[in-house]
Amino acid sequence: MAETVWVLGDQLARRGGALRDAEPGDTTVLLVESDRLVRSRPWHRQRLHLVLTAMRRFAHALREEGFDVDVRPAPLLADGVRDHIAERRPDLVRVAEPTSWDARRTAERLGCVVVRDDRFLCHHEEFADWAGGRSTLRLGDFYRAQRRRFGFLMDGEEPVGGQWSFDAENRQRPPREGHDWPRPPIAPLDDLDQEVLARLPATARGEQPVGLWPTDRAHALRLLDHVVEDVLPGFGPYQDAMLTGEWRLRHTLLSSSLNLGLLHPREVCERIEEAYRGGRVPLASAEGLLRQVLGWREYVWGVYWLWMPEYRDANALSAARPLPPLFTGAPTRMRCVRSALEGVHARAYAHHIQRLMVLGNLCLLAGVRPTELVDWMHASFVDGAEWVMLPNVIGMALYADGGRMATKPYAGGGNYIDRMSDHCRSCAYAHRERVGEDACPFTTLYWSFLDRHRELLAGNHRVARQVRALERLPDLDEVRTRAQVVLARLDEGAL
Repeated sequence: MAETVWVLGDQLARRGGALRDAEPGDTTVLLVESDRLVRSRPWHRQRLHLVLTAMRRFAHALREEGFDVDVRPAPLLADGVRDHIAERRPDLVRVAEPTSWDARRTAERLGCVVVRDDRFLCHHEEFADWAGGRSTLRLGDFYRAQRRRFGFLMDGEEPVGGQWSFDAENRQRPPREGHDWPRPPIAPLDDLDQEVLARLPATARGEQPVGLWPTDRAHALRLLDHVVEDVLPGFGPYQDAMLTGEWRLRHTLLSSSLNLGLLHPREVCERIEEAYRGGRVPLASAEGLLRQVLGWREYVWGVYWLWMPEYRDANALSAARPLPPLFTGAPTRMRCVRSALEGVHARAYAHHIQRLMVLGNLCLLAGVRPTELVDWMHASFVDGAEWVMLPNVIGMALYADGGRMATKPYAGGGNYIDRMSDHCRSCAYAHRERVGEDACPFTTLYWSFLDRHRELLAGNHRVARQVRALERLPDLDEVRTRAQVVLARLDEGAL
């Protein structure tokens, strides 16, 4: 029986999904390059380049193995599948469960045989079983269940070291003196890279790639080796730090390779375990990365499928401001924001604290419409899949789900940014000031945010104390006035 395996652009695992047991012969592999998807928004050119190049390299590897591979440009994904069926006439088309809600519906409408996705350790149906009947879905509870289930960093039924999380040890301020930050492996661009770049639409933005983000498994494995050998031994302490002159610190940069299927989370967790048991990595660092891969990443995946499709429209704070122009190129004197956005422009990347406590925090405090920030992050980051960005923006950054995912809004003023970065030392704004021309916009908008939402937040035990502090602010009326000035300048691209 002749069959086609349809492989989507984030399913590039040879022994996974619908390709797990496939062998050359009667199996044809289909990869569709959707023109509408490529032109649907102003993607960062490094994101487009990453996905399209990785698909073509994967197709080349399959051909070398002996597969008949159909790389088919088409207006839409569905058009590509229909045209392939009309031309090749397979008896059936198999596809692993797509990672987006809309693509899943497309596969079902096309009559494809949809097989279970195995690129996560916790399938979303298993997550739904875990979540069933719980009043709150706490990451810590899920992470403990994952640790017990898979046995990573465990001594029998108890965690190694006697505690589940060492997060408190991983929040050090950035070092004031110099520091030797490890450099990731680079793959020089070749003819295929240049061919893909030459065909990108004029709407693509951001700088050209330099070979940082892996487009095949070999490069992804080199990156994983680098992480285990060079990054992980010192991974923990500065996870939440921000430095103007150093964009990567000791972040692993593995997320795009995991999201494309070039790496599997199990092999990452196994390498973490092996490095710790071999005495090469301290427990706090090993546990910190394990919590990101085995805990947070799988948790976000499960939440996405549990609450879609309604979740994408959540807007509990009725935020209605458009995305500020500084996100699309307008200048800003806010040093922390400028540093994060320059990094996005240069590399299609910002680490998690920049995303949450700088870019997300600014949009939360300003009341930016959630769908606009989701769309921007989806298009701007190399790891910006919809399943990643919806929960992280809707649930974490903007509190748009009203607390279904996070127990409090992650709102912060200039003092937080000063504590965790070197940005405030030479910024045009004073991080401690609430009012006046030199007042930090984060500090002004933080108090304005609490004031606007005090009725909602007063009942939240994690922020109630800050809400009560509003009553003691001698300059609250001035803060309200200053906030309107700040928001107007933010809308104008003049902040």
